[in-house]
Amino acid sequence: MTAYEVAVRAEATLGEGPTWDPVTGRLIWLDILGSRIQTYDPSTGRRTVRTTHQHVGAAKPRAGGGLVLNLRDGVGLLDPDGTFRWLHHEPVPGRRGNEAAVAPDGSLWAGTMRYDEAVGAGTLSRVTGDGSVEVVLDDVTVSNGTGWSPDGRLMYYIDSPTRRIDVFRHEDGRAVDRRRLAEIETGAGFPDGLTVDADGCVWVALWDGGAVRRYTPDGELDRVIELPAPRITACAFGGTDLTDLYITTARVGLTAPHPVAGSLLVVPGAGKGLPQPAFAG
Repeated sequence: MTAYEVAVRAEATLGEGPTWDPVTGRLIWLDILGSRIQTYDPSTGRRTVRTTHQHVGAAKPRAGGGLVLNLRDGVGLLDPDGTFRWLHHEPVPGRRGNEAAVAPDGSLWAGTMRYDEAVGAGTLSRVTGDGSVEVVLDDVTVSNGTGWSPDGRLMYYIDSPTRRIDVFRHEDGRAVDRRRLAEIETGAGFPDGLTVDADGCVWVALWDGGAVRRYTPDGELDRVIELPAPRITACAFGGTDLTDLYITTARVGLTAPHPVAGSLLVVPGAGKGLPQPAFAG
């Protein structure tokens, strides 16, 4: 088993969304149900915690500074001075924002899901810097990991209950020709968040699977990182050279959580990540 370390010992209810911010040299991560945005500076160990006014599914750096947030009731902008404003406000009773990712063109691909995980009641939408919104997928149950190949021509996507990692052809802000890249076998958990490395391989966190898996661009499983906490939610490369794999975990729904459940984990030198674009807004 590849050795992991505890980067931040915490008890996040639903730890999620690790994102490396190269401008600040910090790792951003969330507690969705705790309505908290957290940062971690691996060079100093310094941490910050900001509470949001509603559940937050994703927080990504903006090109002009600050963060774009995928919240319960839509997508909002948080300025460096702490000022908040809605970019796209669309409250739907019983629904919240979940994971999101920034595409090579700087748009935010933001997912939603119902709290009761009703089948087909979620969406995946493309949000641009001027606030225009286009629904890309409208029959999603739990919209989760999204990422792009190194050349930007492929988009990988997970709707967790399907147990599939799907791949689309990505062109001109559109995702077409959906097909299956890989499927998680019964008993191994459900695919959650994902990240793509510099080799074009897809790393997938397994909810109720206690692991992160790496799949080749052909869909072959070639590496497994086993972890002691069962609810692994997402992963992302960070550090100044993007070689450390940061992994978020959750405690929600566990009657006897492992001591590291809810913590931010890291596997040093796990691979080589890709620089992530900032949101163009």
